[in-house]
Amino acid sequence: MPGLWRILLTLLLVVPFSPAQETHSHPAPEKLGKVSFPVSCTPAAQAEFNKGVALLHSFAYAAAENTFQKVAELDHRCAMAHWGVAMTHFHQLWEPPLSPATISIAQSELQRARQLGAGSERERQFIHALGLIYQDPATVLYRTRALRYEQAMSDIASANKQDVEAQVFYALALLANASPADKTHAKQKQAVNLLEPLDRTYPEHPGIPHYLIHACDNAELAPKGLPAARAYSQIAPAAPHALHMPSHIFTRLGLWDDSIASNLAASEAARQQGDTAEELHAMDYLVYAYLQGGRDTYAAHVIQQLKGTSKLNAGDFKTTYASTAMPIRYAVERGQWNDAAAIVPSAGAPPHVVAIAVWSRGMGLTHTGRESEARAEIDRLRQIEEQLRTSGNDYWATQVDILRREVMAWSAQASGKPDEAVALMRASADAEDAIEKLPVTPGPIIPAREQLGSLLLEQNHPALALNEFQTALANAPGRRGALQGAARAGQLFTSK
Repeated sequence: MPGLWRILLTLLLVVPFSPAQETHSHPAPEKLGKVSFPVSCTPAAQAEFNKGVALLHSFAYAAAENTFQKVAELDHRCAMAHWGVAMTHFHQLWEPPLSPATISIAQSELQRARQLGAGSERERQFIHALGLIYQDPATVLYRTRALRYEQAMSDIASANKQDVEAQVFYALALLANASPADKTHAKQKQAVNLLEPLDRTYPEHPGIPHYLIHACDNAELAPKGLPAARAYSQIAPAAPHALHMPSHIFTRLGLWDDSIASNLAASEAARQQGDTAEELHAMDYLVYAYLQGGRDTYAAHVIQQLKGTSKLNAGDFKTTYASTAMPIRYAVERGQWNDAAAIVPSAGAPPHVVAIAVWSRGMGLTHTGRESEARAEIDRLRQIEEQLRTSGNDYWATQVDILRREVMAWSAQASGKPDEAVALMRASADAEDAIEKLPVTPGPIIPAREQLGSLLLEQNHPALALNEFQTALANAPGRRGALQGAARAGQLFTSK
């Protein structure tokens, strides 16, 4: 295996990274695991339908759409083929889960499914449940519709207890509605309780380990997700997302070599299949793992490839977040403050991605003695926060508020106000610890708790700093900055 990863690394470093074509122009990947979702369609259509569902479970949405369209061609009376096409436009764990540009397409597909008529009550229930997501999107909040969908999937799962797909899709609905503010991880644990028994019975089902990984993508449950992380890439090795997903657990546990191997394979597979968003997503996790493992030169190579790209879709959150975060990680993690201050967000990027670039600039300016310029970045972060609150995006508004207070804390420190600096940073750390990250990110650029440790160390409070670093490492094991900070604080504390 080490030889394979060296080959993949060589490919990653020497093969030019180029803007990919649209993902739907590429053939569906094979080796996707085993799925059986019986529907009232012809035998030939049934085989393709199972393949489409397997693609759905690995979030290969474009390939899945092509497959379900083929199902409709094979059997013009197959209502569930149109359910499948509509499902490919419902990205439950991504942001945004629905694209305004495809809502009408999905609605038309569901209408066609209803016109054809479901071949069974179970099929009718699946079509009805998905219809709730697309019902009155202009007047009913997505959160309300998503909860209605979850309840409908719960009803299907209860009525079809021996139906593995009913249970798996219900587990996914639970994860989609899990609140980032719920640190008890109630819905995640409910999903785990559904999926773990199925995992023993259906060891080659792609959705089960995939959703177990998502359920366990938090500090509390990450060790429980390690078996699924080890299994998923073996079940569906042709799906780039299946190659990448194990790194969510590896990142949580500080298993940097495993994360690197996972994302080298994922980024190469995504590049070959023309899936730019998935490639960048894997590259972002790869840069993160390289930096934590002290392999800065390798991280620099990945970022250099990114700089040579063009025509990235700035409107796609997954793409824009990764392309923005990578150079910021490299600059800020390594304390290259002039580079951090020079970061410019991509034109057309959503406000919560712009905020990360503004934060980088503010951090760079405060650490290079330009507090007056940093104040403009603090004001810009406040404006973005207000913009997000007004639009109803409270999650990212909270994240931007955390970023703003971090810059304010370092500005206060630079201005000779140590108590104010600690109060601001502690407030940021407490707020950040109270909310989970979203799947698109490996974590904050630098956790606020880790920054609090650095701030206290700079103020010559090694005992207090050590305590904060230890807490930061409990939340995010293996982070290089926290490990180095804890070692330094420990040395200073014992020498006093």
